[in-house]
Amino acid sequence: MKKQHIITLILSCVIFAGCNYSKGVNKDFRTGLFYSYNGFRVRDVLLIDPDNKRMTDNKVQLNSQIAIVALDISNYGLKDGKVFPGMMLLVTDKKGTPVLNAADLFDGDLGHLPADASELRGDITIAQPMVAGETYHVKVRIWDKVKTDNELTAEADLVVQ
Repeated sequence: MKKQHIITLILSCVIFAGCNYSKGVNKDFRTGLFYSYNGFRVRDVLLIDPDNKRMTDNKVQLNSQIAIVALDISNYGLKDGKVFPGMMLLVTDKKGTPVLNAADLFDGDLGHLPADASELRGDITIAQPMVAGETYHVKVRIWDKVKTDNELTAEADLVVQ
């Protein structure tokens, strides 16, 4: 009886490991960036400053450009050897009014080799109608147009100076 339980446990572990499935959450307490993923594998999601370096807080300068970058994304579904990501980028003011709203930065895209889609970047220009002294909420959603359960979301508040 004990031997049967051990065999069942081993088989369950092998089957679970073979599912190729990933899920998790993470928060950068310095910048406040929170991200979660389901189905995708991802190494990290970062806020990047105008010098293309990892930000250490959530303060941004008016008339600059920052980015949210997802690193080492994998586990896409393949169609004809290509992957088809979608990426939504939304920036809202404190009332929830969009100041930037891109429903899909890859709309109409013809697909990519998996290695070419392992790093996705959403650039945000900090400029009018944004105002110094205000806080803006950024939300990014990345999804897989082939393996539709795959999704990554990231959110942060940005304080414009």
